[in-house]
Parts: sequence; C-alpha cells; structure tokens
Amino acid sequence: MRRRLPVSTRTLIGGGLVALALVMMRISGGREGDPVIIEIPSGATSQRVASVLEANHVVGNARLFHAYVRIRRADRGLKAGTYAMRTGSSMKDALRQLSRGEVETVPVTIPEGLAFWQLAPILAGVTGDDEGSIAAALRNPELSERFGVPGPTIEGYLFPDTYRFARGVPLDAVIQAMVDRYREMWTDERRSALEASGMTETEVVTLASIIQTEARQVSEMPRISGVYHNRIRDGWLLQADPTVIYALGGYRERLLYAAIDSVADNPYNTYTQRGLPPGPIASPGEQAIEAALQPEQHDYWYFVARPDGYHVFTQTLAEHNRAKEEQRLARQGA
Repeated sequence: MRRRLPVSTRTLIGGGLVALALVMMRISGGREGDPVIIEIPSGATSQRVASVLEANHVVGNARLFHAYVRIRRADRGLKAGTYAMRTGSSMKDALRQLSRGEVETVPVTIPEGLAFWQLAPILAGVTGDDEGSIAAALRNPELSERFGVPGPTIEGYLFPDTYRFARGVPLDAVIQAMVDRYREMWTDERRSALEASGMTETEVVTLASIIQTEARQVSEMPRISGVYHNRIRDGWLLQADPTVIYALGGYRERLLYAAIDSVADNPYNTYTQRGLPPGPIASPGEQAIEAALQPEQHDYWYFVARPDGYHVFTQTLAEHNRAKEEQRLARQGA
C-alpha cells in the first residue's frame, strides 16, 4: 500500500516547485522593454551588481539574480563598466553581458594632422583623465619605448581613424589600439617602398607629418613631398612653418620672424636646423605617408598657400616672392 506524504511535506514540495517555476521564468525572461544605461562600478560585489540591475528594472529581483549568479559560479567574473541593457531582460542575458564585459562603447574620431596638445582633450573625453596629464604622458619618451614605436615620443604613431572605446578605458588601452592601427597601415608594399626610399621609418613618418600639416588638399601631397625631397637632397633648409609652430608649442594665426627667432635653437625649427626634425610633429594619415614614400618628381623648390587651400609651386626665389605678393593681395581682396 502506497504511503502518503504528510500534508506539510506536500505543501513544502508544491511551494518549492512554484518557486522554481518562478525562478525559471525570471531566468528565461519575458518581453524586453526600454534601453537603459547601467554603470557597474569597479570592485562591485555580485550583490551590489544585482541591486543596480533591480533598481534599473533590468531584472525583477536582486536576490534571485544574485542566487542565479552564485549557482553559475560567475560571481567573481562580473566586469565593471558602462552597459547598454534593457528592462525586463532575462537573467541569462544580463549575466552574459556582465561576464563577457559587453560594455557600451562610443565612437571616437581622430582626424589627421593633430599634435599631442590637440589629441589630449579628445582622449580625455574617453578615459576621463585630465587633459594636462594626458598631454604630459604623450610627450614622455618612455611611452614610445613601451609601445615599441621608433620615434623619440609616441607623437606621430597614434594613427588617425575612427575607434570605439568604452568610457573610462585606460589611456594605455587607447594608445595600444591606435599604435596597432598604425602598424596595420604598413603593408608589405609600403615596407618595400620604405626600403627603396633609403629613409628610416621615423624619417618617413616625420616627413609625412609635415606634409599632412602643410597640405589642405590630398591631391597636392605628392607635389609638396617632392619639394621637401628636393630640399633634403640638396641640403637646403626645409623652412616648414608647421615645425616652428610645433617648437612654439601651439598654433599661431601668423608666424612672425620674432617667433621663429625665439625658438632658433629648437631641433624642430626647420628655419634654423637643417634636415628633418627629430620626430613627427603630428599624426599623419595614409595619404601623407604614401606621399612621403612616393614623392612627385619635379623641379619645384617653393610653394605658397592660396586662399582656396591650394598652393602655387615655383622653381626660383624670385618667382616665389612674386607668388607670395599675389596671394597676399588675393587674401586682402577675398
């Protein structure tokens, strides 16, 4: 004869089955609702994480989510960061995001031709660090050694592109991504062109940075490169205004002779120092690097900017002086 369980035991089992069913419903989740941004602080316990999720209606019950995390033995694997989640998510989906660190990222566009003082505020907006501390870090020679770039500093090797970073990402992680993109730019074909050029990698990137800051039209980059190649070949001073601006430490609306003289001994002043400066003055893009490697062959030695962003190229100093006067009058009449 089959023995019947006591009423209290049957009630307990029935209640347990109902609770299990409720848990399974919460684990599998229902209909997802509105998107919400969740901030999981560094060092937060699984209980704290569960409370944050409940407070933002991502999960319905913090205790159940915490128990689920413990059962899955994932309580030590929850990652801090900013997450884009949805209200009414399943526990399984919420745990997957937190365990994988699927944090919310933001696009960060780095234009070509920026110097370290221009990069600093952009990177500060992502890392949360102070602009001044980032600028100082980018000028620290130890950084180039740590990330294995050939220049005297990291300047010029933070490749311009659009990246996606999580807010609060460490500066080193941002730099690593940009240096990796720089290395990807060096295809086998470009490495062959570098070897054929007779220049070092640092020299090419340095020249490319000058070309990048001089040219407002990509189509003129090979011709500008040709002017500098001619000057380097024959031992002329490069006399590139952007290098003096770099030596001065910031943009000037007009570059006066007094300003040039004030940094006469600076190795980046190409009005007083022969050859290329010690390293890049900005981050060049692919077109500028291509132009440095493959200059246009011509007999131009001078160029002057026009109001429309193009340049007038000339062969003699007399022609150059006439072109400067013509463009000065053109800007006044514009």
